[in-house]
Amino acid sequence: MTTMPTTDFVPEVLDATKWENIEPLLRKLLDREVSTKEELEKWILDRSELEAAIGESGANTYIDMTCDTGDEDKQAAYTSFITTVVPKVKPVSFELDKKMKALCEEHGLTSDRFEVLFRDTAADVELFRPENVSIETELAQLDQEYDKVCGAMTVEWKGEEKTMPMMGKFMESADRSVREEAWRKVAQRRLDDQEKISGIYDTMVQKRQTVAENAGFENFIGYAFKSKHRFDYTPEMCHAFHDAVQKHVMPFTAALDAKRREQLGLEQLRPWDLAVDPKNRAALEPFEGGKDLVGKTQKVFDQLSPELSEFFASMGDGSNTSGTANGAMLDLDSRKGKAPGGYLYFRDRSKLPFIFMNAAGQHRDVETMVHEAGHAFHAMYCNDEPLVWYRSAPLEYAEVASMSMELLTMPYWDAYYPSEEDANRARRKQLEGSIGLLPWIANIDAFQHWVYANPGHSRDARAQAWLDLESRFGHQGHMVNWDGLEEERKYVWQRQSHLFGVPFYYIEYGIAQLGALGIWLISLEQGEEAALAAYKRSMQLGGSKPLPQLFEAAGLPFDFGDETVGRLVERVQIELDKIPE
Repeated sequence: MTTMPTTDFVPEVLDATKWENIEPLLRKLLDREVSTKEELEKWILDRSELEAAIGESGANTYIDMTCDTGDEDKQAAYTSFITTVVPKVKPVSFELDKKMKALCEEHGLTSDRFEVLFRDTAADVELFRPENVSIETELAQLDQEYDKVCGAMTVEWKGEEKTMPMMGKFMESADRSVREEAWRKVAQRRLDDQEKISGIYDTMVQKRQTVAENAGFENFIGYAFKSKHRFDYTPEMCHAFHDAVQKHVMPFTAALDAKRREQLGLEQLRPWDLAVDPKNRAALEPFEGGKDLVGKTQKVFDQLSPELSEFFASMGDGSNTSGTANGAMLDLDSRKGKAPGGYLYFRDRSKLPFIFMNAAGQHRDVETMVHEAGHAFHAMYCNDEPLVWYRSAPLEYAEVASMSMELLTMPYWDAYYPSEEDANRARRKQLEGSIGLLPWIANIDAFQHWVYANPGHSRDARAQAWLDLESRFGHQGHMVNWDGLEEERKYVWQRQSHLFGVPFYYIEYGIAQLGALGIWLISLEQGEEAALAAYKRSMQLGGSKPLPQLFEAAGLPFDFGDETVGRLVERVQIELDKIPE
């Protein structure tokens, strides 16, 4: 951490959802004369605090909108921010970026402490085009429309209205007819809106191609890599990851499928046979409601680490169902009108993280809870960082923070499962998933590479590209029978919200999963304290170092190719063999 002057440049209370409140402060920064290195550091700090205030206002409107997609006032507040504030901030931010880049060059703040900030700012200056501002606003609105479509999806189940996340537990039923009915209802409900979602995606792809061409790129791939500040790896390295997954992980998942088919006593698996316990035991039931989930998770962190326990305790009891109202930091339970998925949003000015999820009483909710808690811990470890840009790490390492918690908490999952048999089932599920997730990551990433390398594609060509990748990374055809479900299979990708709102954000999960497994291996080989120390050491750096150095700080290689993937798959299999089934 560096010592920098404090700032009172931004008023303590600032409603940054209104342009008239922030424009004067932005203009002051633009007009201020900076003559010395010390004045530049103060200018950077003042800009950082203003960006934190603007970012937090946007965060709160987004959180509230996703917590209740049916509330017109919350929808309007978010729409207002992305249409009346963001488009006006972006051109001024570009001018500030140009000024900061020039001043950093003039006063020698381009390396060491300021290396990452200068590198990222220079890339943003090179990419900015005024004509792209309105297009990016339209893209944000399209993503909002996708969330609204998905948030409204419900099915009738035994006389009751259920959300998509709520239906997940029925797909784990030991009764095959129940899970088939649940799977078909959900799949049909998604098909009902596939045309609408396909239309949203068509428009997004076209607009992103225009954004890329405006910035001088042949297609959106190059633009995306530069805009995401991917200086430390290339599309070719992503393709190497895809190849490594095909080589090392697909045999692993095929063996699991074969074992599942045998244990279930089936000639062939169907899509609704993939979530049920392979011994046909009833679905795991780790908690009832968000408050119970938080209480049990608190017990887990109490045992793992006093420091992490204190962090988690500060976030609330899990009873909130009203978004950010009253300073809440958690909104956990699934309900109608709530956007799909789960996320951690860090509010940069108050430094209060917010966990959003759709808990429905399933084990996957436990995984989501400890995952998002890991993101929160990362943010809390960076609370003393004076620069907003360094309070978060690149996504490839941010996800190490969360995925590591999924693995490091496993010894204490008896808090959710008093039965040792159930706890071991959950641990097996986690370890199998830590490797089993990699093909889906490779599939989604490779799909995006295809989509944006072929921006003029038809929907039929896109569906075929998806099916081709499915044959490479999906459950192998001789194991899982999709007969009669051809239409449903074509559009499975539509459930992955990242494809819509954050394009090319998915390979990060693969890179990070390998990093998280590396930290977990430290806990096995050197002990839990060593793993937690490596975790803390690297998380405290936030985003202040290039990506390879963040991995190095935890004693991990920055590699996601053949050697690393092969080694970790082999070690996970060894550990799986030790856990009773």
